[in-house]
Amino acid sequence: MSDKWKKENSLQEINQSDYLSCGNGSNLTCDDQWNTSRGSGQRSIGSDVFTYVTPVIFAVGITGNTISLLVFLTKNMRKLSASVYLAALSTADIMALIFYVLVEWIRKGIPVGSGQVTAPFLESNGVCQIILFMSYSFRFLSAWLVACFTLERYVGVCHPLKRKDVCNLRSSKRIVFFAIIVSFVIASFRPWLSEVLYVGPNNVPSCTRRLEHTYLSFIYDCIFVVCITFLPFLIITILNTLIIRKLIIRNKRHRQVKIITEESIIRLEFTIILITISVCFIAFNTPYAIVWFKHSLQISSMRMEDSVYVPTNQNLLIFTKTIFFLNYCINFFLYSITGAYFREELKMLFTYRSKVYQNYHQCPLPNSRATTPQSWVVGSMKNTVQCSIKMYQ
Repeated sequence: MSDKWKKENSLQEINQSDYLSCGNGSNLTCDDQWNTSRGSGQRSIGSDVFTYVTPVIFAVGITGNTISLLVFLTKNMRKLSASVYLAALSTADIMALIFYVLVEWIRKGIPVGSGQVTAPFLESNGVCQIILFMSYSFRFLSAWLVACFTLERYVGVCHPLKRKDVCNLRSSKRIVFFAIIVSFVIASFRPWLSEVLYVGPNNVPSCTRRLEHTYLSFIYDCIFVVCITFLPFLIITILNTLIIRKLIIRNKRHRQVKIITEESIIRLEFTIILITISVCFIAFNTPYAIVWFKHSLQISSMRMEDSVYVPTNQNLLIFTKTIFFLNYCINFFLYSITGAYFREELKMLFTYRSKVYQNYHQCPLPNSRATTPQSWVVGSMKNTVQCSIKMYQ
């Protein structure tokens, strides 16, 4: 009897507050409140940025990640252990764009009348849970693939004797597979904590958390946020600091003996790609996570009569969420700017579709049993020059 009264009372509070109760079961859940008022005409700067910038992020992200995936799957690039991580990262970002960014924009970015739903099929039991599972899975996977790539580079730079055991295709595939399994296991809890409820005075269907699991859902989301932001941030920061320190020491030593090899240049290139990805990951994730924590704690503790203070924080929350979306579309540009070998393969992918491109891939490859992926890249780049000379003779 007591549980029934609590559930009815909670439902009444949702209806009275136009669903200011921090809902929709998506990651960082307390950004839902503009969902029911976005057709009222009182749109904020954050809402406008979200509405008009998010489709651009989605289109650029799908295109860039698809091209990146094709490059990393070329005959030369797929021989590198680093390409396994980056190809998996491109795939995870594509799925996150589809099941998270696009869905969020459809639900909250398309202006509709008050009390209406843009896509009712998204707010139905079954579809709601599937979308949440896919969304949580690939966002978790995207964050931890960056951390795994950082670990691979750390071993390759700071522990060269272990490079043969860790920095190889077999180990990379195992690590990626393990990361996928972990992401699926962790995300499997979210559908169980979610359901479709009818909220607000117009009984609008919303994919949100179960009323009986409100506190548990909040705790789960907090842990999830820590797992995809602060924990990877800590690991990436520490390992990158050690990598940079080792490279500085090694660079001084090489300058003293005047030894600068092609392999060291390639190793530095991959490390620069990693550091650039890591910096952007931290820059795009951290503001949203901090604002969400502050916002969700305020929402959880405030009374109904204090709800007037929600819009100010919400405007900042929506704006930082749009910045967070950039994390899924920026990597292609980072690869193109910092990766000379990536640019070379990208050029070959789109320029040499004819017989010249076929001849390029028919050229002999360096020994795939090289002890390091960097050694393989050096040999491959030499072959590229030799093949180019051969093709134009």
